[in-house]
Amino acid sequence: MAQIEMRISNPGNYTESNELAEMKKLLPFEGAEVLELGCGRARWTRTMAEQLPLKSVVATEVDSVQHEKNLKITDLPNVSFRYGGAESIELPDSSVDLVIMLKSLHHVPVALMEKALGEIQRVLKPGGLAYISEPVYAGDFNEILRLFNDEKIVRQAAFDAVRDAVKDGLFELVEEVFFLGESRFADLAEFEDRILFATHLDKEISEELHSSVQAAFKAHLGQDGAVFKNPQRIDLLRKRIE
Repeated sequence: MAQIEMRISNPGNYTESNELAEMKKLLPFEGAEVLELGCGRARWTRTMAEQLPLKSVVATEVDSVQHEKNLKITDLPNVSFRYGGAESIELPDSSVDLVIMLKSLHHVPVALMEKALGEIQRVLKPGGLAYISEPVYAGDFNEILRLFNDEKIVRQAAFDAVRDAVKDGLFELVEEVFFLGESRFADLAEFEDRILFATHLDKEISEELHSSVQAAFKAHLGQDGAVFKNPQRIDLLRKRIE
C-alpha cells in the first residue's frame, strides 16, 4: 500500500460535511465497543449512543466539573462515564473496537501526547481503529478563539504526535480526511457558556479582552445567530495485527 502523506491542513480542498456523516462513513459501528476520550458535555456521546448501532460507549472526561454533570445523565444505558485523561486509560489491553477523539487530542498536555497515543494503541483490539478529529488552525471561528485561547502550538503538537506515532509504527494511517464542519450559536450567551467560559478553559478573561471577544463574535451575528464553517482534519489510524 502506498504511504499516505500526512498534512496538517489542506487549503482549498475542504468538502462540507459533519462529524456524524464522517464517522458513519469511516467507522464500523455495528456491535462495536467504543471508547470516547474527552467527551466534554457528552453531546457526541449521546448522538453516537442513540443513532449508531454500537454495543457500548465508555466516555471519559478530564474536567471534573463537567464529569460530575455527565454522571447525572441517566437515559443512556449503554454509556459509562469515567473520569480521566487519555494518557491513563483504565481499561484492559485490547478491549475496545474503536477509539474516538473529537477535538480533544490538542487538549492533552503536550508532554503526555505520546503516552496518550500509546494508551490508545494498548486498549484497541488488533485491527481496531482510532478516529482522531482535530480543528485546523484557520477560519473565522479560529480568529475569535485565538483572541483568548490561541491553540496554534498545541494543535501543531497534536498533529506531530499522530504523525510520529504512524512513522514509528505504532499505528498505520488508513486515511486522512479534510472537511468543513459547522458551528452554530443562537446568540452571544450561548457562545460564552459553551466556549468563552467553559470550565475546562481555566483562563482569566479581563474586562478589556471580554469586550474584544464580544465585538468579534457579534460581527458574525445574524437573524439566525452566528454560523461558522470550520476546517477540520480526521486522522484514521489502525492498530496493526501482529
